[in-house]
Amino acid sequence: MSQTIGQQMDEKPMAGFQWGVVALCFLINMLDGFDVLVMAFTAASVGADWGLSGTQLGYLLSAGLVGMAIGSLFIAPWADRFGRRPLILACVSIAGLGMLASSRATSPEMLAALRLITGLGIGGILASSYVIAGEYANSKWRGLAISLQSTAYALGATVGGIIAAQIIPTLGWRSVFFYGGIVTLLTLPLLALWLPESLAFLVSRQPSGALERINRLLKRVRLAPVTQLPATQEASRKPLKESFAELFSPQLLRSTLLIWAAFFLVMFGFYFVMSWTPRLLVSAGLSNQQGITGGVLLNVGGIFGTALVGLLAARFRLPRVLMVYLLVNAVLLAAFVQFTHSLDLAFAVVLLIGVFVNGCVAGLYALTPSIYDAAQRVTGLGWGIGIGRMGAILSPLVAGRLIDAQWQPADLYFLFALSFVLAALVIWKLKPRRALQLRSATSA
Repeated sequence: MSQTIGQQMDEKPMAGFQWGVVALCFLINMLDGFDVLVMAFTAASVGADWGLSGTQLGYLLSAGLVGMAIGSLFIAPWADRFGRRPLILACVSIAGLGMLASSRATSPEMLAALRLITGLGIGGILASSYVIAGEYANSKWRGLAISLQSTAYALGATVGGIIAAQIIPTLGWRSVFFYGGIVTLLTLPLLALWLPESLAFLVSRQPSGALERINRLLKRVRLAPVTQLPATQEASRKPLKESFAELFSPQLLRSTLLIWAAFFLVMFGFYFVMSWTPRLLVSAGLSNQQGITGGVLLNVGGIFGTALVGLLAARFRLPRVLMVYLLVNAVLLAAFVQFTHSLDLAFAVVLLIGVFVNGCVAGLYALTPSIYDAAQRVTGLGWGIGIGRMGAILSPLVAGRLIDAQWQPADLYFLFALSFVLAALVIWKLKPRRALQLRSATSA
């Protein structure tokens, strides 16, 4: 055939089945958004219940992020070896059970350990769900398909915050973890029935029965069947260790290191904003419910901001869009505390911060897969996320210690605003590598 399956997928209009795959990934990331940020919404209640200091709360907020980092670094890459679908199913099970068990925690140490286990599942899910959504999208809508996953993440966190604000006063913080775990586990039958394996994975790895599975999926995406397995590069069959080493090949080393730096800086700033803003609003004199409302508004803004990244990426170069998001967000963070004298004005600025801070993360998720080939894609994104989680882990800990050291909110927000300025510089350095991005985008 004159064109590869990846090239045909890039050029053809999106079929309903393809949008269905994107929708299933959307559902997965909604649950992840709730599961990840549930600790931020319950932090004030947990802290009051157990009499925790800012530093102790910082450890609790970081525990799930430690698990996510480990999951992204060491669980997610197995999707490039065994498939996106089985890894997602296994990790959803881990996350759901971890949430359920968290509702029964009897001490901060036990809750931290269970949050770490939950994070392992979420870290394994994220890279695979983002990648499989992008692999089933054509070239025109790939940026939107991937950024919609961040929209789902923000939407899930928004719904979680609304639920938390309503049920914590009557049922307590444990109920939020319990219901989150139940809903997460209820998605497993849906995913087992309808989530397909990635075509790009089947073509690149060619496991047993690959030809029949490829042809069944080609029919569903409205492409002609093939009579033999497509030619594949020997590199795509390399062991996991060698696939990881490819991230540091001369062609990819510079891009890999820059993406890692960008993820670290963005996640460092993002998790300060998302984890501490509800708590800092309460410290500023707002009620617990108003603090949670501020957290909800961050995620409401994220719903629009992340979707907008995908729409803009269909018209403009994604690195340029991402740099604008990063710089605008830095300005908003630096100025935020100046508006807290008025509740309505503060909430309006929080909403705008939500638009841009979530959009920064969505842009990074959308940009990263374009750098790597199909055989390295989840490994590349998983390690990018994992390095980012190291920044995310440090963020609540640094903020907690600075709060205990009597740092003022204005100083905290200015400090973390700088991380977004540095991330914009990193993306600017990555910007000239357009040829690599265009080559990789058609290799799915």
